[in-house]
Amino acid sequence: MWKKPYGYAEGFAVCAGLFLTGLLLQFINGKTGSAFLTFPYNLISGGIIAAVPLAVFLFFRKSAFYAWLSSVKSAIPAIISLLVLVVIMGLTRQAPSSETLDSGVLERIFGFSQMTSSWAFSLLMVFFMIILLLVILKRITAFRWRDTGFMLNHSGLFIALFSAIFGSGDLQRLSMTVQKGQMQWQAQTEKGETVELPLAIELKQFTIYEYPPKLMILDNLTGKALPENNPENLLVERSPMTGELAGWNIRVSKYLQYAGQMVTGDTVRYFEYHSEGAVDAVYASAENRKTGAKAEGWVSCGNFMFPFAALQLNDKASLIMPPVEPRRYSSDVTVYQKDDKTVEGVVEVNRPLAAGGWKIYQSSYDQTMGRWSEISIFQLVRDPWLPYVYAGIFMMLAGALWLFIFAPKKLEE
Repeated sequence: MWKKPYGYAEGFAVCAGLFLTGLLLQFINGKTGSAFLTFPYNLISGGIIAAVPLAVFLFFRKSAFYAWLSSVKSAIPAIISLLVLVVIMGLTRQAPSSETLDSGVLERIFGFSQMTSSWAFSLLMVFFMIILLLVILKRITAFRWRDTGFMLNHSGLFIALFSAIFGSGDLQRLSMTVQKGQMQWQAQTEKGETVELPLAIELKQFTIYEYPPKLMILDNLTGKALPENNPENLLVERSPMTGELAGWNIRVSKYLQYAGQMVTGDTVRYFEYHSEGAVDAVYASAENRKTGAKAEGWVSCGNFMFPFAALQLNDKASLIMPPVEPRRYSSDVTVYQKDDKTVEGVVEVNRPLAAGGWKIYQSSYDQTMGRWSEISIFQLVRDPWLPYVYAGIFMMLAGALWLFIFAPKKLEE
């Protein structure tokens, strides 16, 4: 080992040394800090890392070290080492970067629970990026048109990695709660800090679409749905309708999507009610297929205004309606920017609204109020480096397309 020309053994030895160095730094300092990944320190850090292969290329081009560092004999060990860490990352629960890890072995010594913030992963990634840039520089000096696909692939990969790593510190992810009819320009970070934004959001209308209610049979003693190993439910989409649940024949004779509750003595009944606080309710009857026992009455999931209502079938079981699940919810908003521009649109969970360099996502709502919520919770994301990541990805796709079109012709020649 360490005899010219250098080979794969030296590559794996360097990767092992970087990994052990990373473990030592992880043990002493914990995970890597994010301060050097925020502007302008990320540009300075990235420039220093890019200057290393450039210096090697300019001043040590004729050395055996340069020949090895810009060859597959160093690239393959680096790729394999990173792949091993990526596999470990996939097998280990990853905690948010803002979370403080416990002092366990994996967390404190290896940093596997926050792999991308661990020193071992960072050092190996830097080593791989140095190799990648050297390979690009080496091919530029003897560039030919047939190398276009190679250059697109490798340059795109470098740009995507560089932008994703050194731009991660500039990523902002904030949470904003907006009341209907009001305008909000302050948001909160993951640590609960308040941030004033260069834009304001006005919530005009919150809309929610719910799935039909379900009926389930609950064990009165354990509170678990029956059958215990494989709970069953009956979807109520109309009335009248029939079905079977855990050995009971269920018949729904009346279904009210917007209902109000009236209590008279020991009797509870529901009626059509289209005002705020209306709740789902069904009038159901049940008959046990084995014993013939019967029961009937109103069942409702309840909400902030009306209490939950269950139909007791016998001493052991009751027919209940769990809370209705939201199918889709959205907010009609107007976004005001400092340059007097306004953007109007509808924000949904996976359909963000772009304004002022921010992407606004529907995150949640007032779940206590349910369908009557007048509060929307938005997630605002700003990633100024994302266009460069996309540019690198498109370059790699273009390189793959180039190879697909022109490589067969070269093989025929």
